[in-house]
Amino acid sequence: MSNYRKIEQYDEEKTVQLAVHLKGVLSILGEDVTREGLEKTPERAGKAYQFLTQGYEIDPLEILKAALFAEDHKQMVVVKNIEVYSMCEHHLLPFFGKVHVAYIPNGKIVGLSKIPRVVEAFARRLQVQERLTDQIKDCIQAALDPLGVAVVMECQHMCMQMRGIQKQNSVTTTSSFNGAFEKDKTRKEFISLISNRLH
Repeated sequence: MSNYRKIEQYDEEKTVQLAVHLKGVLSILGEDVTREGLEKTPERAGKAYQFLTQGYEIDPLEILKAALFAEDHKQMVVVKNIEVYSMCEHHLLPFFGKVHVAYIPNGKIVGLSKIPRVVEAFARRLQVQERLTDQIKDCIQAALDPLGVAVVMECQHMCMQMRGIQKQNSVTTTSSFNGAFEKDKTRKEFISLISNRLH
């Protein structure tokens, strides 16, 4: 007998409730929920759904407010190639890709690790890519009051690749700009920075 014990933290009541419903879904699909491979699947899937939607329990604005610093830097700050994984609210299938975020400080900067944390907090909810892009921009704007914010997101959607149109190489790009990034010159500088390999 193994002494291995995995330590996880999930809401036990939610796990039980989700497992009941997921067991019903599997049965409706024609599966035998008593067979060995599926016996614990409803519980495992219930935990997975809690993990994939944990962003509902996180306040992204507070993440940024916890790491603000006074700084007179007036040039663009870019954090690019942030990995993002989310769930399409229309089909409950994943979409994933990369996010590129920039802002121009206006007396305040934020700890660089906080920007990916904000992306994660919004992504770990049922989403559409368009809304996710705007939410990241709006949160940074609200916390820092910068001279401008830019967000570009490039994602592949399993609802387009596994079902429906089944186009395997399709990539969806969304963008959201405000302030200084609405000016053509500034926007072009940002696009150039995220397009070039500087590392």
